[in-house]
Amino acid sequence: MGAAQEAIGPSALPPPGPAAPSRRPRGLHRRGASLVAALVFMLAGVLFAASSHTAQGTDLRGGRAVQTRDLAARAAQRVAEQEAVVEALQREVADLIAVGGTGTALAASQRLSGELVMPAGLGAVAGPGLRVVLDDAPKSARGGPGNPTVDDLVVHQQDVQAVVNALWRGGATAVQVMDQRIVATSAVRCVGNTLLLQGRVYSPPFTVIAVGDSEKLTRSLDDDPQVTIYREYVNVFGLGYLVRVEKSVMIPAYTGSLAPVHARPVSPS
Repeated sequence: MGAAQEAIGPSALPPPGPAAPSRRPRGLHRRGASLVAALVFMLAGVLFAASSHTAQGTDLRGGRAVQTRDLAARAAQRVAEQEAVVEALQREVADLIAVGGTGTALAASQRLSGELVMPAGLGAVAGPGLRVVLDDAPKSARGGPGNPTVDDLVVHQQDVQAVVNALWRGGATAVQVMDQRIVATSAVRCVGNTLLLQGRVYSPPFTVIAVGDSEKLTRSLDDDPQVTIYREYVNVFGLGYLVRVEKSVMIPAYTGSLAPVHARPVSPS
C-alpha cells in the first residue's frame, strides 16, 4: 500500500512499446574478448579481497535489519496479550460491582455510561447491511495491458479508507473491517500489502461489513469519487471488488482501549 494513485481508465492505456532494438554485431576478435575476460576476473578478485578485509568474518550489515512486517507482527502479539489483560480486568470490575452493589453516585455513572455505549461502539449491532470485499489483482495481471506496476495491482490503505468513509456517509450504524469494529480511535494503516488495524495485521482480501440500509450504502459507494477510482483499477488491472447485500449481519462490540495514543516530545537532556 502506498501513495494515492491517479485514475486510470481504458482510454489511458499507453501505446504499444517501441520495436525491439537491433541485434549487436557478432564476431568480436578473440584477443579483445580475452582481454575483457582477464579484466573481469581481476576486478572480481579485488572486490572479493575488499569484502573479506572489511567484513573480517562478520556480517557486513552490522546486524540484520528488522523487517517492517516482523515489527508489526510482534506489535500485534503484544496487543493480543494486552487485550487479554484488559478483558480479565473488566471481568474483575464487573464481579466487584455485583458483590458490592451500587450506590447513588455509581448508579448515576452507570446510567450515563450506558447511554454512551452504542455511540462509542461498545455494544453489538445487528441488522441488514452490506459486505464489501477488496483484493489484490492476480499474479497473471503482471505484465498485462497497461504495463501495470506492482503498486497498481494491490489494495492500498486509501482504498479501504474510501470504502469505510463511503459507508459512514451512506448512514451505516456500525462498520467492521475484517474482525475489528471501527470506532472513533480506529486508524487503517498499511505495512507492505498487509493491513495494520488496532494492533493486528491482516492480509488480503480485505472484508468490510456495515449495518444499515443496503440501498443507501450501495448508492454512497457508487457516488464516492475515491471508490470510483478504485473501480477503474478493477476494470483495467483486475483488482478484486465485491459488493453483496446481507439480510442480517452482526457486528460485535469493540473491546479494545479507547484511549488515544499520541507522540510525546522528547525532553532535552
